[in-house]
Amino acid sequence: MKRSKSLDDLQPRAWKTAPRWSIVVFLLAAFFIFASFGFVFDGMDMGRQSALCLAFSVVIIALFAMSYAVAGITLRRRFWIPAVPLLIFENVCMALLHYWLPEAPPLTHLDSVQLNGFHNRLVFDGLAVVISIVLGYSGFVVVSVSESRRRLRLELDKAALDTELAAAREIQRLMVPEELPPAPGYAIESIYRPAAQVGGDFFQVIPLGGGQTLVVIGDVSGKGLSAAMIVSMLIGMLNIISRISQDPAQILAELNNRLYERKHGGFVTCLAVRLDPTGRVVLANAGHLPPWLNGSEIAFAGSPPLSIVASAAPEQVTVEMRPGDRLTLITDGVVEARDAQGALFGFDRTQALMRQETSPLALAEAAIRHGQDDDLTVISILRTA
Repeated sequence: MKRSKSLDDLQPRAWKTAPRWSIVVFLLAAFFIFASFGFVFDGMDMGRQSALCLAFSVVIIALFAMSYAVAGITLRRRFWIPAVPLLIFENVCMALLHYWLPEAPPLTHLDSVQLNGFHNRLVFDGLAVVISIVLGYSGFVVVSVSESRRRLRLELDKAALDTELAAAREIQRLMVPEELPPAPGYAIESIYRPAAQVGGDFFQVIPLGGGQTLVVIGDVSGKGLSAAMIVSMLIGMLNIISRISQDPAQILAELNNRLYERKHGGFVTCLAVRLDPTGRVVLANAGHLPPWLNGSEIAFAGSPPLSIVASAAPEQVTVEMRPGDRLTLITDGVVEARDAQGALFGFDRTQALMRQETSPLALAEAAIRHGQDDDLTVISILRTA
């Protein structure tokens, strides 16, 4: 079973997202803060270290402090894994340093020259401590202000994204009808599974006059919010055009004209089906996967998708459905489902399930188990009377 990532697992990634300059300033700030310890220790030791030993001591203490900071930030609760060997190595370095550059022996009394030198050394250590602390805390303040601003920008971006996703969910509601209207003489079932939060597949079931019903299924090129916006525009157009014409080919042709005028930069595959109460079914296809009647594909000569050419004439086919016949409409997300080895779900497997009169939900779940790679939609239209 896959383990969910904890905050500690995600922390190194958060460290990597920080600006490079911010990381450098933070580490330099840690360097200067802990460098002050070296000067404090020198003052406590009566300035008996040589200048060279003092310089090396300060650098060693500060560098190892930076190492502890990196370990703590990147590894969080597991910081002790590198901290223990680092601590040992630091003590070894300090021991070797004092072995090679030993301190002066303790002074029993000070003459005026020695007293003046000791006074100057303490003044130097004091100034060095002040300067180190000021530089260190200045660096921390700069990083803190910068990261606060960056966090604020991220929160504002997240709020904007949440607003967009709320709009997208509303669009999603339009794309997928919550309840299908009744179609006299037919039973319609549907299933829709987007690959992301918002997909490019859509379908609509629109009642027409005289007991007729229009079923439209389509796929907008691309994914995400941009595709969803195109879908919302298409649905609005469909509801307007279906009040003017009930001919599937004319509906798709008018959709094409309106989309082409807007030059949205993509294309839309679309299949329109008009169901007559008598069992007569009229289908028009614009670059979409052909429908399947009782598990057999209904052949179309082929028409380009919408928004590709200015004046397209989608091919129209008429079939008769008898009671018990099933018409199935799908999007390419079903046949293009891909497993870990790259094998497609394919038309043969899809056709075999259709001939078993598999429900839309079962067909969609079979494709999802195989490995969903795109939005998928399945609509089943059963002739009941």
